[in-house]
Amino acid sequence: MQARLQIATCSREELVDVTAEVRAAVARSGVRDGLVAVYAQGATAAIMIQENWDESVRTDVVELLRRLIPRGVWRHDAQDGNGDAHLKAGLVGPSETIPLSDGRLGLSTWQNIFLCEFDGPRRERTVVCTILPDPDPR
Repeated sequence: MQARLQIATCSREELVDVTAEVRAAVARSGVRDGLVAVYAQGATAAIMIQENWDESVRTDVVELLRRLIPRGVWRHDAQDGNGDAHLKAGLVGPSETIPLSDGRLGLSTWQNIFLCEFDGPRRERTVVCTILPDPDPR
């Protein structure tokens, strides 16, 4: 089963918690044991599993990436001014795979799933959740 989540972003760079939406997609699927692959469509967005308790972690992630990959110094900036966004998305990566056990995401207490926006704000980002059942549940 696949579910497409439509997520709005508010800033040029931010981490948006999509855990509740992924959980709802898993519940709708009826899959109890297996995997869910969470994929961000778009060359300037990514998916990250990160701490959910303290929002400063999200801010620190954005700040780290800004320092590692500054804005306005890349060849691609000559085309559309977002060379840094492409590099940040490539570094973080477009997807994460999470185990499902008894219908629950296999995240720890302090983990959530985040859409990483590096070229926003956007009215709509698409996150694709592909939910795969365990072929031999025991």
